[in-house]
Amino acid sequence: MGAELVNRAVKGDREAFGRLIERHYDFVHAVAWRWSGSETDAEDIAQDVCIRLGSAICGFRGTSRFRTWLYTLTLNAARDHRRRQARDERKIAAYASDPALNAGSGSDDEDRRETLWAAVRALPEKQCDAVLLVYAEGLSHAAAADVLGCSEATISWHVHEARKRLRTLLGKEAV
Repeated sequence: MGAELVNRAVKGDREAFGRLIERHYDFVHAVAWRWSGSETDAEDIAQDVCIRLGSAICGFRGTSRFRTWLYTLTLNAARDHRRRQARDERKIAAYASDPALNAGSGSDDEDRRETLWAAVRALPEKQCDAVLLVYAEGLSHAAAADVLGCSEATISWHVHEARKRLRTLLGKEAV
C-alpha cells in the first residue's frame, strides 16, 4: 500500500499526496525536532518540508526507500532553517551594534539591544520597515525604496525620522 501511494503521488494524484503527508508528518516533525531542538522550529521545518515535497515528489525515482528520501529532504530543510536563523541573527547583531544606534559598550549590551529592538518595533510602520530594510537587511536606501515601492528620498526621510524618534524614546546616548 505504501509504495502504491508513493507511485500515485509521484504521478500527480493529489489525494494520494495528501494521504502521504498525513502518514509521514509525525516522522518529519520528529526528525525536525531532533535536529532543531525547538518545537516552534520543528513546526516551521515540517511545514517547509510539506511545501517542498509538493514539487520534489515528482523527482522521486524509487532508488531508495521513500522514508529515507524524505529523511534527507527533512535534514536539508532543517539545515536551511538553521542557516536562515544564523543569517538573521548576524543581521540583528550587526544592526544592534551599529555605532550610530548604540553608544558605548558595557555589561548591559544585551539589555540595550532588547530595548532598541522593542523601540524599533514601536515605530510607525513605514519607519520601522525602512529601518529594518536598511539596517537589519543591509539594503541600500535605493534597494529599500524598490522593496517598499517609494523613492529613495522617502526611505532616507523615514530613516531620519526613525532615528529622531528613537533618540526621543531611548535618549541621545542610545541612538
